[in-house]
Amino acid sequence: MSIKLHQIRAFVEISRYGSIRSASRTLSLSQPALTKSIRELEDSLGAKLFIRSNQGIHLTECGQSFLSRASLILEELRVAQEDIQQRIGLLGGVVNIGIAGCLVRTIMPKIIAQFHREYPTVKLRIVEGQLLAMLPQLRQGELDFSVNTYYPDSADSDLSSEKLTEKEYKVIVRKGHPKEHATSLEELSDCDWTMPTPKGTYYRRLFEMLSLMALPPVFSVTCETLMSCMSLVAKSDFVTIVAVDLADDALFHQQFVALDLKEQLPLATFCLIHRKDKKLTPAGEHLAKLFRMYCRP
Repeated sequence: MSIKLHQIRAFVEISRYGSIRSASRTLSLSQPALTKSIRELEDSLGAKLFIRSNQGIHLTECGQSFLSRASLILEELRVAQEDIQQRIGLLGGVVNIGIAGCLVRTIMPKIIAQFHREYPTVKLRIVEGQLLAMLPQLRQGELDFSVNTYYPDSADSDLSSEKLTEKEYKVIVRKGHPKEHATSLEELSDCDWTMPTPKGTYYRRLFEMLSLMALPPVFSVTCETLMSCMSLVAKSDFVTIVAVDLADDALFHQQFVALDLKEQLPLATFCLIHRKDKKLTPAGEHLAKLFRMYCRP
């Protein structure tokens, strides 16, 4: 038996919700119809995809393997459909992007405002954070591209990166902090530090550099978002590191001080990253073009 698209869609939605009832509401189909689709799909594949128990529905090992490919099929089909619609003048669809926190608060508003003027009927979904958290969505086609710090890894052979810009980073503290006049990292070694996870690209490089100090900073709190870091620093004596662009904002100076230290922190390289085999829709390509235009000097 050949696999049908409605079977794949039923499988992905049930996997997403962990419930046939919830998936039936989303797809506007009866529960018996969904159950039949899954049974036919399992017969076509010759393998069980779900385990049913009192705790609900769970994926088997084969189901987990099939889910990644099934999700990608649906995403690619959606993008292909939107690509054709946009090329024949029927503007619409969705562009999904990931953006580094510092760009969200600096250049992103200008880019999104211009894009919305030019493509008013195209919806945008924006995910903020580090690239590390976005990689699964990039690889599954759930994100069209990400603009983030990036340093190629041997495990990233499926990704394409295009350098956009480099940014300087600085140590910041709240206004009135006991160390707001510090001039070296050594003076801050006894402070409490917070930083996004050092598993991320730029912060990993930064963490490795700081760990070589005679008295390396102790990162006692890990915040996964820039907003969390800055909120903690604003209301306490914690110290963190942010892109210098943020320090140029007028609102920044109401709460924070960027320290002028003798040590030079490494520059962060920001890239536009996407899957090598990912073809952007005209709207997605135009948004990428705007990021190139606003990021590059």
